[in-house]
Amino acid sequence: MFELVVDNPYTLDVATRRPLAEAADVDRVLDAARAAARRYAETTVKDRVALCLAVVERMEAHAETIAADISRMMGKPLKQARGEVGGMAKRARYMASIAEATLADTALPPQEGFERRIARAPLGVVFNLPAWNYPLLTAVNVVIPAVLAGNAVVLKHSPRSPLCGEHFADAFRDAGAPAGLVQALHCDHEMAGRILADPRVDHVAFTGSVSGGHKVYAQAAASRFVDVGLELGGKDAAYVAADADFDKAVDGLVDGACYNAGQSCCAVERAYVHRSLYDRFVEAAVALMKNYRLGDPMSPETSLGPIAQPHHPLFIERQVEQAKAAGARVLFGGKRTQVDGKGRFFEPTVIVDVAPHLDVMRVETFGPVLPIVPVDSDEEALALMNDSDLGLTAAVYTKDRERAERMAKKLEVGTVYMNQCDTLDPALPWTGVKDSGKGSTLSSIGLLGLTRPKSINFKL
Repeated sequence: MFELVVDNPYTLDVATRRPLAEAADVDRVLDAARAAARRYAETTVKDRVALCLAVVERMEAHAETIAADISRMMGKPLKQARGEVGGMAKRARYMASIAEATLADTALPPQEGFERRIARAPLGVVFNLPAWNYPLLTAVNVVIPAVLAGNAVVLKHSPRSPLCGEHFADAFRDAGAPAGLVQALHCDHEMAGRILADPRVDHVAFTGSVSGGHKVYAQAAASRFVDVGLELGGKDAAYVAADADFDKAVDGLVDGACYNAGQSCCAVERAYVHRSLYDRFVEAAVALMKNYRLGDPMSPETSLGPIAQPHHPLFIERQVEQAKAAGARVLFGGKRTQVDGKGRFFEPTVIVDVAPHLDVMRVETFGPVLPIVPVDSDEEALALMNDSDLGLTAAVYTKDRERAERMAKKLEVGTVYMNQCDTLDPALPWTGVKDSGKGSTLSSIGLLGLTRPKSINFKL
């Protein structure tokens, strides 16, 4: 039997081991999910809401264990991991609060002798592949809405964070969910590809890289008509206008670049600052970068944890080195490092004089690196912000709402922020354009996306 081994990004010791599923295991899981989906489709939305709320309470009761597992598996500082448990609960409760109204039948205008309405039917079995960087949030975006909509879920979490899939499955079991309704599965890429193409799967939801999204979409949709939701990467830009609240802009962009060690799809990876503020902004950003404390993610003093994936510090460093070779200047950071001889860290980094064609401006970095570029106008900022193959979020820092509104209409992204960044409101759909993905999660739109319309046309 093959085994999944996950290392601790700080100690580099083994964090956890899990056996990988073989073909017979997958068959049992998919058959159980199919049977559970058929039975569960007959339940009321009210009962599904009660189940999901009970699941949230059980996960909150184990918050310390879950947070510690996150820190051990992917290096997130424990304080931030605890915050992720809270964020997961907030999203789940919001989706539960809108489920009955969102999933209710839509009655059409009366027509004599007929009853006409649009019902929402479950899809069946949802195969969910969440990401490791926010292992609870990327999972809850699909798991809870899928169950609320009447589906069963097979949860194949990232091989970097397998225990999080188990935490969801255990919570559903302990809350009294029907057998097979939510199951955690650990398997290799080849086996995952077989599941993607399996006719027992009715919907696929993937959160991860652009390259991974292409592979998932090709495998799932190549030979059958199945919907695939893709939440992929970002190269998110922020613009600091001349009238911005300076301190809030600096705080927001530096935190947006460095929170979770920059390992966020909506991290700020490009900063465009009006030239009248540029020099002050760069100086202030460097000062804030110097305040980060790298170290043991279990320590309360640590504010920037290690990089989760073994290969990634070198990837980030190569982006920085390419930029330096082309004339860019690193004002702070820019290198792989360790703390007391431990871990795989990357220094928080400020880089300037960066040309728009360089990888650090075009390819997702997924690390604590902030390139800062001066601009002379809103129009120049807008053109540079849209000059990307990715389109997840964009932020505009200004005191002028009309400026933000004008730019929002032209920004080619799924979410536009004003005076904030790197955040998410579950009442709004989480969606991307271009290579940042397809489909939406969260909000009423995301919930409806895990159902199909069924027309009821009765002649009375």
